Amino acid sequence: MFCIGLMWAIHEFIQIEMLLFDSERYIVRVLLVLGVIIGILGVTEFSRRSTTVNPHKPQKTTTLVRSGIYRLTRNPMYLGMAIILLAGMVKFGNGINIIVIPLYIWVMNTVQIQPEEEVMEQKFGQKYLAYKKEVRRWL
Repeated sequence: MFCIGLMWAIHEFIQIEMLLFDSERYIVRVLLVLGVIIGILGVTEFSRRSTTVNPHKPQKTTTLVRSGIYRLTRNPMYLGMAIILLAGMVKFGNGINIIVIPLYIWVMNTVQIQPEEEVMEQKFGQKYLAYKKEVRRWL
């Protein structure tokens, strides 16, 4: 939500319309749907395996999930949010908003994902290390 708010502020206060598409609304819709679907697939797979989806309590994880969308990305929920941010960038039409996406990825990698991965390595050891080698963090 912070990143979308930042995109809105950039759009409002730095008036540079760089991304104008005739079919902008369709691109936004496709990106939104894609981002939401990827995120839901991640949540659904966690639910099927009866493990926590709470990103603030990775120690409550009970299962190393490697099925479904997790065969393609280790972080589908965060990837879905990044795609939704891309939709926001297209919607606002301000190319400067592209800086928000790498900022989001950097914050997620350092503040959220790395601590989660440390817990997963402690809980699942070699199985998680092997998974990290097989599946990329984002895509």
